[in-house]
Order: sequence, then structure tokens, then C-alpha cells
Amino acid sequence: MRKPKVKSRKAKIQRRESEVNEIKLLEEWIESGKPDCGINPLSVEPLPDKAPVGRLADGSFSRYTGCTRFSQLPLSKKTQDGLALSKYKTMTDIQRASLPHALCGRDILGAAKTGSGKTLAFIIPVLEKLYKARWGPEDGVGCIIMSPTRELADQLFEVLKSVGKYHGFSACVLIGGRKDIDSEKEHVNGMNILICTPGRLLQHMDETPNFDCSQLQVLVLDEADRILDVGFKTQLNAIISQLPKHRQTLLFSATQTKSVKDLARLSLKDPEYLSVHEESTTATPSGLMQTAIIVPLHQKLDMLWSFIKKHLNKKILVFLSSCKQVKFVYEAFRKLRPGVPLKCLHGRMKLEKRIGIYSQFREEKRSVLFSTDVASRGLDFNKAVDWVVQVDCPEDCATYIHRVGRTARYLSGGKSLLFVMPSEMKMLEKLREKKIPLQVTKAKAEFLQSVSGLMAALLVKYHDLQPLARRAFATYLKSIYKHKDKEIFDVTKLPVEEFSASLGLPMTPKIRFLKQKIKGKTVSEALSVMPENITNENLLELPIKNPNPEKSEEEVEDEDDILLSKDTQNAGEAKTAEAVDALPASRVLKKKKLKINVHRPLGTRVVFDEEGNTLPPLAKLAETKVSADSVHLDKNKVNERYAKMRQELKLMDKEDKALDRQRLKEKRIKEKIKWKRGRDEEEGEEEDEDDLLGSDANVGRERAKKQKIYFDSDGERDDDSFKTSIKADSVSVAEQEELALKLLSSMHS
Repeated sequence: MRKPKVKSRKAKIQRRESEVNEIKLLEEWIESGKPDCGINPLSVEPLPDKAPVGRLADGSFSRYTGCTRFSQLPLSKKTQDGLALSKYKTMTDIQRASLPHALCGRDILGAAKTGSGKTLAFIIPVLEKLYKARWGPEDGVGCIIMSPTRELADQLFEVLKSVGKYHGFSACVLIGGRKDIDSEKEHVNGMNILICTPGRLLQHMDETPNFDCSQLQVLVLDEADRILDVGFKTQLNAIISQLPKHRQTLLFSATQTKSVKDLARLSLKDPEYLSVHEESTTATPSGLMQTAIIVPLHQKLDMLWSFIKKHLNKKILVFLSSCKQVKFVYEAFRKLRPGVPLKCLHGRMKLEKRIGIYSQFREEKRSVLFSTDVASRGLDFNKAVDWVVQVDCPEDCATYIHRVGRTARYLSGGKSLLFVMPSEMKMLEKLREKKIPLQVTKAKAEFLQSVSGLMAALLVKYHDLQPLARRAFATYLKSIYKHKDKEIFDVTKLPVEEFSASLGLPMTPKIRFLKQKIKGKTVSEALSVMPENITNENLLELPIKNPNPEKSEEEVEDEDDILLSKDTQNAGEAKTAEAVDALPASRVLKKKKLKINVHRPLGTRVVFDEEGNTLPPLAKLAETKVSADSVHLDKNKVNERYAKMRQELKLMDKEDKALDRQRLKEKRIKEKIKWKRGRDEEEGEEEDEDDLLGSDANVGRERAKKQKIYFDSDGERDDDSFKTSIKADSVSVAEQEELALKLLSSMHS
């Protein structure tokens, strides 16, 4: 029985020695081929696929800067096996550029297009760093990977499990919304790798006993520009203050920050800035076909419904501004039944439901997911998304890049559609400045199906939809109001009456965050806050050119015939009045306010008799004597009528007072009955208490009462005879003496 133990002990010793030798070999290899600081490995001539790898015959090591395959990198056998199991062979541009620097222990600022493989660019250095440090469970937290959203954190954990399958590191996901935080507190101190959101990590730092990050080796920020944003500023500052400064920091995002303040907060030391697509002709994936369509605000739902009906066999991701909009559009379209599975995803949902919906949408081939920007960053859907539809214009160009990045992942293709209102045409110019090619089109009127009337019917049939519609209306306007770029997003230019009618609302809700109430006209007409130098003239007179002239119009597929096949180069000739079409039949708007003349004369009512002659207003109250000149009233008749009315009012007043007295009397009687009933109940309870307490309590209660003296009427004491009670303090002294003598005489006899 002891021999197997000896063998297992020997096997462990041999495995440990082999790991030590492997780590020594890897460190020598990395040190020998370390790239110079500031050099982009993409500029180095790539190695051939069949080039020798590792230690060469002359004792030197092969070059790994500029390699194109994972097998050519100085990685441990466990990592190589995990990559082979996950079928990762060839490196992407961001991986080729960052891995040679990251394996040397340098800080990285990595920027690359969406879907370019940034996750492996920091997962591999994390595994190798802890492996070469021989990190174990007793060493505690060695790496923290922060993500801005829960879904992205869960996705990172899946990649870590697949690539690091043969490593013995412990890892966990710390995200908000879970109820088992107590179990997390028990195990978090024994974890080596933490994948978390900033809020949950800070909660453990504040509440978990003995939570220690003093030995941290690597800090990773995925979607770094979002985490460094104002929304996570306070949380991130509190986290960084508790981390050691001597560590490796890796920052990756599609839109990387270069702010000196942000880099100073993270204590970066000579970071390598690697933007692999900075000199690219486009900032978005090359396989992405991008289209923008001019849609007035009140026709957005009509256009979205028509688009979904035209692409029932596609996988579509729809972006809206707020959670309330997502919920309303999802519930309304679900009741209209377009013929394709519908789902919604927003930040107000519970964690389990969010992850469930995300997983279902990943596996489906045809579906529509309505979402906020919670699904705009980092998420990689298993089966490719065919269309990304942005119903509401993104806040900035970075948000646009992240949204459209959910399709056309890696080498696959995809399509995107952006709804642009006439007041947001300036966004097209800013997108082109960021190397984003957009083909601007207009909708075909024959394919546009109006659903505004159906919305109004739904709000009447389903009462729970109307408050959702009101909140969706308010939250959209509030989102536009809060956007920083007022050159594009100006709430004073929105036709709010038409927009509320398109949602099916019978009346326009009040907008609290605006200074004045909106009645009947657009906000720009109702408010005086609009600057004088901003006018509605020439809003659409923008030179719109074809951003990608290499593509011909024939490349547009037949399924996209809902959009015009021809580019709208002369879209500037369109006017704002042409963009705003007729309103739906759900309600009729008042274009003009009712004007009331406050200076009009008063008391000009005219009364006519049966013959059509004019009479004074009070002529009906008395008989009239019509003369040729004027009409006179009989004052005596009027006085008699007034006297009669006074008598009637007096009688009515007496009757009312009598009824009031009777009502009060009945009320008092009822109160007395109620009080007496309650007193009887209390006496009954006291008797029950006496029975329970015994005779001693009765004796004490009798002593507490005032004593009375009883005397017989004829001088003889008899219990059955008539007795009169006289209080001692109410009888004079002489009478008391006389009574005492009578009592004594009766006792002697």
C-alpha cells in the first residue's frame, strides 16, 4: 500500500522539476528575444510557419517578435495545450503586436477594432505571469481583470476556463446582482484570478474580512475607456488606492484613452501604446457594410417594424437609448407578433435573467434583441449577428464603433443600419471624420408600414402599456437633454407632439426637466431657451457624398430593398417640411392655440322673446310691459317673488335644523349604547378575573369601596327588611347620637 504513495511522490517531484526547468527555459528565451521599447512588432518581418522554434542547435533561441502563430511564442506547454484545445492557431494583429511586449512584463495600452481578439491578448500574459511565479492557492489574489458589464465578465471567464484548462489556478467571477455574496466572501481570499466589475470588487474590499490584494501581479482593464469614464471614476480611484504600485497593467479597448490623468491614476510605467488599426482606412471592420437612413422621429417605430418584417429570418440586434424604451418597444412589438422571436436586455433586469437572455440569443439563428448600450461592448455572440440596427443615434463616435462591433467579428461579415433624424445630420460628418464609411439612403415609401394606429389600439386594450409608453417618451427626451454635444442633440428641435402620437399616447405627457410646458407645438416654439444664432435653416443642406465609391450599387442584396439602392448625394435639397410627413390617424393635433380676448366687454347677453324682440337678461323673472320705446320691469312682482323665496328658505332652514338635531340625538344614543355595551363587557371580564384570582382579590376590592351603614326603619335589624343607607359624614352629631342609642337598645332587647 505504501509503494503507490512513493510513486506519486516521485511523480510530483519530477513534475515540479520539469516545471522549474521549463520556466527557466522560457525566461531565457524571452530575455534573449525581448523587443525594443516603442517598436510595433507588426513592423518586423513575419517568421515563416515552418521556422524552428525554441532553443536552436547553436544554443541560441528563435525569434518570437513578428511571429504569426501561437506555437512560435515562448509559452508554457499547459498554455499551448489550452490554445490547441480551443482551436486557436493563428494570431490576430493585436495579439502579434501586444504579446511580445506583454510577455516581457511591460505595461500595455492596446487599441484595436472590435472583434479583433483582444481577450486572448491579455488572458495569455496573465496565465504565463502566474505560472512563471509558481503561484498557488496560498498566495492569494494574483490577477484582477475588470470589466464594465456583467455579461462581458461572464464571457471573459469562459475564455479563461478554456485556455487555462490545464493550469491549476483558481478563478471566480465577482459581479453584482447575485444573492450568494456571503459564500463569495468565504472563498474570495483563496482565489488566484478575479474577473469582476468595479462595484462588486470594491464591495469585497470594504466588507470581506482579510481580503488582501497586496501581492497582486497583474491588473487588466477590459474596455478601459469605459472603466476610466466618469461613471466608474469614484469606484476605480478607491480600488487603485488599495492595490500595489509594483505590478503589470494591461489596458485594452476598441477606443483607447491617451489621457495623461487616466494613465497617472493607474501608475503606468512607460506603457507601450499599440494601436494596430490607427493607420487603417476605416475604424470599423472591413467586412462591415454600414448604412444610415434619414428618418423623422415620429416614424422611427414604423421604420423599425417594417425592417423587422422584411428580415424575419435574420439575427438582429436593436439598440435604443433607455431601459424604458427597450421595455416598451419589446412589449408592444411582442403583442403585435411580427413573426420572429423577440427578446430584450437592459441594465434594470436581474442578473440571472440577463445572462439567460444573452445565452439564448447567442444560440439562436433568427431572433431580434432589443437592448441598451449594456450589450454594446465586448460581447461576442456565438452565431454571427446579421444586422445591428441603431434606432437612437449614439452619443458619440466611440459608442457607434462599439455598437456596430457586435457584428462582422474577426473575419466574418455583417451589416449595420443607423436611424438619423433631420436634426442629427451633423453626426454623419463626425463619423466620416473618424474614418467610418457610411452610405446614406432614404426609405422607400411603399415599404413603410405604419404601426402608430396599432400602438394607440394596444394602449387602449392593454392598460399596463400606457404608463410604459409615457415613461419611454420621457426617458428618450431626457437622454437627448443630457447628451453633451448640443450641436447634434438639441431637445428644442424635436417634434414632441408627433413623437408622443407615434407611441399611441392620447395626450402629450408633461416634461418636468424642461422649463416650460409643451402645448400644441414643437419644443422650439414653446421654449425661449434656444440661442438666437441657431436656426432651422439649412439643417439638411449638407454635402453627403458616397464614402466608399469602390462599392457599386449592385452589391446591395435584394433583401435590402426596403432602403433606396441609390446614394442620396443630393439629400441636401430636402427640406425639414418634407421630412415630417402626415401624422397617424390616432389623434389630430391642434396647430393653433385658442386665443381669448381678455379685454372683451362683459354682460352683453341678449334675450329674445317669442316674436324675436330683444329683452333684458332678467325679463323672465317678472311680467313685462312692452312699450314702443323700451322695456320696463314690474318691481312689485319682483319684490313679491323675493319675499316668497325668503319664506321658503326659512322653512327649509327649520327643517334642516330639525334633521340635524335628530341626527345628533341618534348619534349620541348610539354612542351611549356602545359605551354601555363596552362597560358590561369590562365588568364581565372583571368577574372572570375575580374567579381566577380568588377571594383575596374580592376582599381587597371591597375594602377599596366606600363603606356604607345600614339601619332598619323600625329600629330592628333584619337582612330581609327594607334598608336605608346613610353616609356618616352627611349626618349631624345629634342625629348620630340618637341613632347610636336606638342601635344599643335594639341589641339589649
